[in-house]
Amino acid sequence: MVKILANDGMAQEGIDLLEKEGFEVKTTHVAQEQLANYINSNKITGLLVRSATKVDKKLMDDCPDLKVIGRGGVGLDNIDVAHAESKGITVFNTPEASSESVAELVFAHLLNGVRFLHDANRHMPLEGDSQFKQLKKSYAAGVELRGKTLGIVGFGRIGQATARMALALGMEVLFTDHTTKEATISIPFFDGRSIEFKLQSIELKEVLSQSDFVSLHVPSQENYVIGKKELGLMKPGSGIINTSRGGVLDEVALVEALDNDHLAFAGLDVFESEPNPEIKILMNPKISLSPHIGGSTMEAQQRIGMELAQKLIKLLK
Repeated sequence: MVKILANDGMAQEGIDLLEKEGFEVKTTHVAQEQLANYINSNKITGLLVRSATKVDKKLMDDCPDLKVIGRGGVGLDNIDVAHAESKGITVFNTPEASSESVAELVFAHLLNGVRFLHDANRHMPLEGDSQFKQLKKSYAAGVELRGKTLGIVGFGRIGQATARMALALGMEVLFTDHTTKEATISIPFFDGRSIEFKLQSIELKEVLSQSDFVSLHVPSQENYVIGKKELGLMKPGSGIINTSRGGVLDEVALVEALDNDHLAFAGLDVFESEPNPEIKILMNPKISLSPHIGGSTMEAQQRIGMELAQKLIKLLK
């Protein structure tokens, strides 16, 4: 029997599909330092992870029977892919499963930012009964998203899902991407109708200078994609959202741009020093915060579980 360890958990639908096909699925969460021992003693062939478990060179070298590593989600930055390939271990991910979930979180942060909800939710429990009129006045200068321009940096699946939502809300969309130069975005409606928009990639500096809000959708990088210079190109009073990876946005420069009122707000789901974000980020009243939950919806987890299961069955049966 083929044994699979889903070390960061797996949706029941995926487990059921694997078990129906004769696989044994273990969902025990094993600590990083005990992982090799567990994999070997339980004769695990396939390891499934999300972002919590690191699959490095040492783990692979210590586990000679490991044949497949699956990552539930978009990136592969917690897996040493090159070393896996050198050992003949197949590595795959589920790039499509969480796109809609991440895109919706972008808009949760955008709506938080333009209506000050992240800050209002901090102050209403403390001062709502005594300072109601003052709070009402403080949060009375919100703006609408409709008619505004959203700039998208990185136009893969998640960037395009974000564009679909922006267009459906009545926003203009600009994008920049190294590989995708043009794209047709189709917006499906509940009654079967759809409408298409053709979009062309433009330079990063144009996206930054022409957008009211900017959303980042790029993989992990060696250097900042958005640093002090890039933030300086953005419109005064604009906002920026990062749901991609910590380290693509310079957080020191971001705090400076917020503190000097060049930017109105930011929304962060990912952080440079994750899982211990800087206190200056956590305490900033202009930042809407979430703890890396972009792909963490019930629907995305079900899609991820099913996609992982289907790929494993194809590879190992």
